[in-house]
Formats: sequence, structure tokens, C-alpha cells
Amino acid sequence: MRHAAILASATVLALGAGGLGLARLTAAPASFDSMDALGEALFFDANLSKTRSQSCATCHDPAYAFADPRGAASIGDDGASIGDRNAPTVTYAAHVPELARDEEGRWRGGLFHDGRAVTLEEQAGGPPLNPIEMGMGDKSEVVARLRENPDYVAAFGALFGPGTLDDPEAGYAAMTRAIAEFERRPEFAPFDSKYDRFLRGEAELTKQEELGRLLFFSQQFTNCNQCHQLQRSAVDPAETFSDYRFHNLGVPANGALRASNGAEAGFIDGGLLQNAHLTEDGSPADETLRGAFRTPTLRNVAVTAPYMHNGAFEDLRTVILFYNSYNTRNDARKINPETGEPFGPPEVPEALAPELTEGPALDDKRVDALVAFLKTLTDARYEDLLEQ
Repeated sequence: MRHAAILASATVLALGAGGLGLARLTAAPASFDSMDALGEALFFDANLSKTRSQSCATCHDPAYAFADPRGAASIGDDGASIGDRNAPTVTYAAHVPELARDEEGRWRGGLFHDGRAVTLEEQAGGPPLNPIEMGMGDKSEVVARLRENPDYVAAFGALFGPGTLDDPEAGYAAMTRAIAEFERRPEFAPFDSKYDRFLRGEAELTKQEELGRLLFFSQQFTNCNQCHQLQRSAVDPAETFSDYRFHNLGVPANGALRASNGAEAGFIDGGLLQNAHLTEDGSPADETLRGAFRTPTLRNVAVTAPYMHNGAFEDLRTVILFYNSYNTRNDARKINPETGEPFGPPEVPEALAPELTEGPALDDKRVDALVAFLKTLTDARYEDLLEQ
């Protein structure tokens, strides 16, 4: 893989860079001749975690659409810690707007499920210092690891200015800028799925996929696009399939995950309510935001299981049946096929999104059609995963 080659190159350069001398460098080394190239190396560098065993790519695997297929939540660098939320895909993350209120006064954007990182750079700086993720003690500890690599020292000096890594704050900020630039590369958002090719007249949808497309964008038969359509036109080629707003969907707690991560009894994930940015201006906490999470992109959704902010559902069809349970009167249609039991109660039953109950119940033909359409949103490089 490309990142393996880059890291191998970085190792070779590190072994032979001692005699170069920083004063003689007028540009970054060949491997890191741009900010995004440096960011790529950093993204795959396990030395930036406490035990040198985990990189960004560990939980955002490029082979799986930069998501984590290993379970509902990722295992930390210590090999034991487990979080309470599912690692989202990094694909199309560069299209997430900065956290801010929109024209209607509603919060929109920001990275992580609760939007607590205003920018992509801020998000990149979160995991290394999270004790249950990469586990580094502070910024100076991370920057000290960066200084261990002569090529990093040279590249940071050339790209950000001499002595950048001598200052922990400046060095850490430069690191997050580089990682964010890597994540802004076009390859993270190629817009080359079957759906995109269909819009360009390069592919045809099957009858089932076309039915799913019509249902998805329908104002009469589903409410999918009320949260998963950003652009005004249903055929906009720049559609990322998220309004980037926050909604409480009534997702049940993931009991199995809570049992494995040792969460305290009665713990409730407050979602957006826990975002400190919302009250930093002195505004009081808004309890109606409890349990609300940012709408994720649906691009690559079919290959980035498990689903929901807490990885509660393993199959995409289950997700649609969960939404359908709000609209059906048939008790048999309110059964979670993964457990054989009724869908659990909402973790936060207050202030549920009104969109949940705005629409008719769907039969199996329409459920399957929606799943088929969602599969067409898979980037070309990941279409082989649809067969697994």
C-alpha cells in the first residue's frame, strides 16, 4: 500500500539524514515535500501513541473507507481501553463545515459525533491526547516523539519555519495542520461512486436501486433526505448526504459495548449537550440538545459498519428497520433482526427528532430498495467490499 512505501522511505531517510544539516535544507525532504505528504506520514505513524502501537490509521483504516471494522468502538493504544462511540469514516470529512449556528440558529458542523472539534485541524489533535485512544500525556510528549525523527525535524522546519518543533504548542499545531491537509486530498472525497457515475451518464441504476433513489429523495414516502440531503437539487453532483445538523434519533444504548468498556451504571451519552463550545460564551446549557448527534455522511455507508454513534447496529438494513419502527403499527416490524427482540428504548427519550415519525411505514420491497440505493454511494475503490 502507498502508506507502507512512504513509511519505508521515511525509515531509510532517517538512517541517512544525520549528516545533511538543517542549515543546508531549502525545502522539505523528498518524502515530505508538501504539507499533505508530511500529514500522510504522520497519519500512519504509530510512534505518536503512548506504546508506539497505534496510529490514526489503526482506527481509520484506509482499506475500509477510513473507518474501523473491528467493532462498535475502537480499542485504545493500551490494548484494553474501549471508547463509547464508533469511529466515523474520514472520507468526505473535509466537507464538514466548521461548528457554528446556521441561519435558523441551529448548531451545524464540527468534527466528532458531537461536533466538539470546530475544525479538521482540531479533530486531528484530539486522539493523540485522549487517554483511551493514543494515550500521550501532553503536547510536549507528542512533539518530543516528532523530534526523534530527523526527517520530521527537517520537514517541519522547511514547511512551518525553523525551530517549529522546539515549541510544543507550535509543533503540535503544525502536526494537526499537516494531518488535516492530508485528509483534504481529493482521494478522500473522489465522488466516483456508482451513483456519481449515474449522474454523469456513465452508469445505469438497477430497477431496485432506482426505486431506492426515488424513495430516498421523496417528500411523500420517506423522510431520509430531511437529514441526509445538503444541496437543494436531488441530482447535485456535490451532494455529501448530510445536513450536518444534530438530531436525537432515539438510538438505544449499546449494552454490549457498555459491558465491555466498563461504563458506570446509568451513564448516558449526552451528545451535543456535552460539547463545551456551546456554552463557552456563557450561554446556559440547552437540555433539548441532550442525545443529539451530528448527521453523518452516507457516502461509503454500506462498507463502514457498524452503525449509529455507538455502533448499536451491525447491518445497514437493520438501521432502516429501526427508523421504520417509528412509523409502523405492526409489532412484528418493530423487532431488531440482530437480536430477535424489540428495538430497545431510546437512551435519551426526550426531544426526539420530529422527522422520525413523518412518513408512512415501509414494506420489505422498499426497505431493500433503500439499502440497494445506499450501496451505490460507495466510492469506486471500495466497491469490492460490497461483496464481502
